[in-house]
Amino acid sequence: MDALSLTTLLTVAALAGWVDAVVGGGGLLLLPALLVAAPGVPVATALGTNKLAAIAGTSTAALTYARHTKIDWSVAGPSAGVAVVCAGVGAGLAGAVPAGAYRPVVLVVLVAVAVFVAVRPRLGVVALPERRTRWRVVAAVVVAGGGIALYDGLIGPGTGTFLVVAFTLLVGADFVHGSAMAKIVNAGTNLGALVVFGLAGHVWWWLGLAMAVCNIVGAAVGARMALRRGAGFVRVVLLVVVLALVARLGYDQWLAG
Repeated sequence: MDALSLTTLLTVAALAGWVDAVVGGGGLLLLPALLVAAPGVPVATALGTNKLAAIAGTSTAALTYARHTKIDWSVAGPSAGVAVVCAGVGAGLAGAVPAGAYRPVVLVVLVAVAVFVAVRPRLGVVALPERRTRWRVVAAVVVAGGGIALYDGLIGPGTGTFLVVAFTLLVGADFVHGSAMAKIVNAGTNLGALVVFGLAGHVWWWLGLAMAVCNIVGAAVGARMALRRGAGFVRVVLLVVVLALVARLGYDQWLAG
């Protein structure tokens, strides 16, 4: 990898950390950048190296949120614990599911999310604590720690975005607190996947650590901006990221190679 490719990759790692900290979806930027910067890298190795950078950023963002806002640990804690296991299972299955099998499903879900957020301008702007019932908490743990975590280990991009939306819809969190819980769970998914990829030899440790440093810087800035600017700012970034994910996956599905 030449100096220009490395510099570009590290810059993208910082930007991905910012996006992940605000609303998730940094993998949309970093994973393709890694595949371009290192032509011929096995997909599993790209996923594993990306996880090393991502866990540093999400952990930094989680700590920043925890210091400055109240986190619903009765939801985020169990979700993160389950997520470690489920993301590990997903990482173990990575490559077994062809991309063409999942892209249409993810595209439909993302379009539905974009429409839902767009037509409900108050969604996530204010918290709705009345939604937080026992069964909704259980549903949040199953969806976030189980289904979304499995997806993160298996595929990855968009995980943080799905987590934010899940916590907002299921337990009535506003976007800032939903993003705070999402970072904690996302740290768990990254840990579970990283352990599996690392044991299988699918991590470029030195490159991943360099990316991690940049990801941490971006994550720290992003989390502070989200806390300072509030749920309205996070909502705008959420819509932009979801539309970017739709565009990227749509391109991969119908226009790429």
